[in-house]
Amino acid sequence: MRILVTGSNGLLGQKLVALLRTQPGLTLIATSRGPNKLATLYPEVRFVPLDVTDGAQVAAVLAQEQPTHLIHTAAMTNVDECELNQEACWLQNVTAVGHLVAACETHQIHFTHLSTDFVFSGEAGPLAEDAVPAPGNFYGASKVAAERLVQACRAPWAIVRTVLVYGVAHEYGRTNIVLWVRDSLRAKKPIKVVNDQFRTPTLAEDLAQGCWLVARHHATGLYHISSDEMLTPYQMALRVAAYFQLDDALIEKVDASVFSQPAQRPLRTGFIIEKARRELGYRPHSFEEGIAEVARQTAAD
Repeated sequence: MRILVTGSNGLLGQKLVALLRTQPGLTLIATSRGPNKLATLYPEVRFVPLDVTDGAQVAAVLAQEQPTHLIHTAAMTNVDECELNQEACWLQNVTAVGHLVAACETHQIHFTHLSTDFVFSGEAGPLAEDAVPAPGNFYGASKVAAERLVQACRAPWAIVRTVLVYGVAHEYGRTNIVLWVRDSLRAKKPIKVVNDQFRTPTLAEDLAQGCWLVARHHATGLYHISSDEMLTPYQMALRVAAYFQLDDALIEKVDASVFSQPAQRPLRTGFIIEKARRELGYRPHSFEEGIAEVARQTAAD
């Protein structure tokens, strides 16, 4: 197997590189638009610069590298940024996917595409793979459009949808629910956390494992990859506070209406992951186990 990963500088991309580089009989090609953030950590991993919005560059890199499998993690995922900069969002989340699909068709590369629970309206979670998409914001709409491009691909394809990914990455500017709550409470800073949105939070290592299982099994179709615990962000925050033995009196329970955000968030998503369990042997961590993994990786902080 030769697996090419897009977006290798991102949270999921970094976890995929860490996982795949140790698999026997596998050649890994990491790609990203910026300089390789993992060069000092994994100098043995082949890195090729790739801007997925450039169709000619996509065609050239895939022709040169000849992967058997491609896992596409690169995307514009800041939901409010997508709402405010819709042209940039469409370019990165839809146009780029069209370039990758075309190249995968040319070389018959197995294409795994990452998608999101935000393709759904959020009225009826948890959701299985056969639920009908109905996005409530532009980010979700862009990911639905990308899914349709992938589903029309004339090479083997899989779509991996996921929910509220958290974890620790190297030289990574963005935070996540676990680190944000921990760091805020350590600084004695009061925080407002919503209790009317439900998700099945996903440890980044679990998502990487799910993508690897899809590629390894040469699986095709839709897969929901997350945990199986339906929690509100407020419930997650209380568990983070308890794990790190921090003062949960600083956590204020609020409704989403308190926040003024450009993009609407779905209230209730979360996934049913029985298909991934049954067909792939996928086994996620519990949220407590995920917090413990984040704690282990940030022990020096």
